[in-house]
Amino acid sequence: MKKIFKTVACAMACAVIASCGGNAQKAGETKAEAPEKDANTIVLFDGTSLDGWRGYNKDHVPSRWTIEDGCLKFSGSGGGEAQTGEGGDIIYAAQKFKNFELELEWKVSKGGNSGIFYLAQEIPGKPIYISAPECQVLDNENHPDARLGKDGNRQSSSLYDMIPAKPQNSKPAGEWNKVKILVYKGTVVHYQNDEPVVEYHLWTPQWTEMLQASKFSEEKWPDAFALLNNCGGENREGYIGFQDHGDDVWFRNIKVKILE
Repeated sequence: MKKIFKTVACAMACAVIASCGGNAQKAGETKAEAPEKDANTIVLFDGTSLDGWRGYNKDHVPSRWTIEDGCLKFSGSGGGEAQTGEGGDIIYAAQKFKNFELELEWKVSKGGNSGIFYLAQEIPGKPIYISAPECQVLDNENHPDARLGKDGNRQSSSLYDMIPAKPQNSKPAGEWNKVKILVYKGTVVHYQNDEPVVEYHLWTPQWTEMLQASKFSEEKWPDAFALLNNCGGENREGYIGFQDHGDDVWFRNIKVKILE
């Protein structure tokens, strides 16, 4: 499976990550031709519109999610999850994804916490994180969650509460981190700042063992165990989403490449 992943990864063209605001063309410069668009790449957020997005189990985007300087921002109050005000997790609801490569950049405020969900199901009355693996978004230096769990498995870009991101190469609060998440026929790889830091394989005995050793075990949380053990449901596909954990967080350059 690793050989398959490497073949797929090597065939992918690297995208140039643009800044939030972009740079104006200088006088006298010749404008370069725009690169040809990839028909398999979907821009989930272009810096100007929230089209396709809504709150998880909601019909609108919660008011704490806004566009700021070309970035998708969640404005927290420091009150933790389920804080007062119109917050909540959000999903890109226009499409579910099966085999794909998600790319984005994120930054958090000091002590900030958030998460990136994938293969998520939308289940009335249930939180998003009991059906979706989570790529952790965290200020490792200042948030207490960085020292909980096992062997750093709640730090930035880890598979939350299951696999620690190694090497741990996240940048501090206020600085941009680049993330890529590859999901291909059960193989999942997290990249952080251009380095592979997590790899695992869904729907395998090893996946079940990891769940049983986590907070999502059958004994501790049977609903979560059942959903995550069959991650993606019958069609093995799901939504991409971002977490409201009560802290300021910014996302930009969010796009998905569909893999067949």
